[in-house]
Amino acid sequence: MSKLADTVVARLRAGIVDGSYPPDTRLTEAGLCRDFGVSRVPVREALRHLEAEGFVVSRPYAGVRVVRFGPDEAADLFAVRTTLEETTARRAATRVRDGDLPGRTEHLRDLVAMGSAALRDSPDEVAALNTSFHATVADLSGSTVLVSLFRQVAAKIEWLYAMDVGVRGPHSWSEHAAIADAVAAGDPDLAARLMGEHVQASLDGYLLRHAPS
Repeated sequence: MSKLADTVVARLRAGIVDGSYPPDTRLTEAGLCRDFGVSRVPVREALRHLEAEGFVVSRPYAGVRVVRFGPDEAADLFAVRTTLEETTARRAATRVRDGDLPGRTEHLRDLVAMGSAALRDSPDEVAALNTSFHATVADLSGSTVLVSLFRQVAAKIEWLYAMDVGVRGPHSWSEHAAIADAVAAGDPDLAARLMGEHVQASLDGYLLRHAPS
């Protein structure tokens, strides 16, 4: 993929995540060319890439639209999250317990403080800080495999979180604080359990608020 297409992918993905292109929005090549000031070739490359990532869907005679998550798709993503993030939290806390991460868990607590403050002062920054928190737990696991897997789902996690930040935000940052404390205390079982409960609460809230009327 060309560097220009990479730029379009990043900008369009960010626009989908932050709601500039809401679910079901029809995306035309001409419109995106105007939005990003590029030709059709990088736009086509970008759309193919984002379809492979699951952010857009192409239908014959219907064009390309931003994906709308259904209950099954959301449940599948959260199932992957549960297994992945319980493992990263357990691994991170184990490394703390074994003395492998002196001082490094302070960044988790800094992110909790930043996220809690952003809820009041900068709501548009909260989703990205949420992703940073979970990415930091993955990084503290010390596993390149787990970090790579997290990066593959990070943008979708941020997208779903951004949809519900006004409702889940205050609860999620309290949960983040408890997870950070468990990791910093070197308690693998508690860290994994709290992370699993956190992901499940996110799924339950999402399904409740996005259930068909």
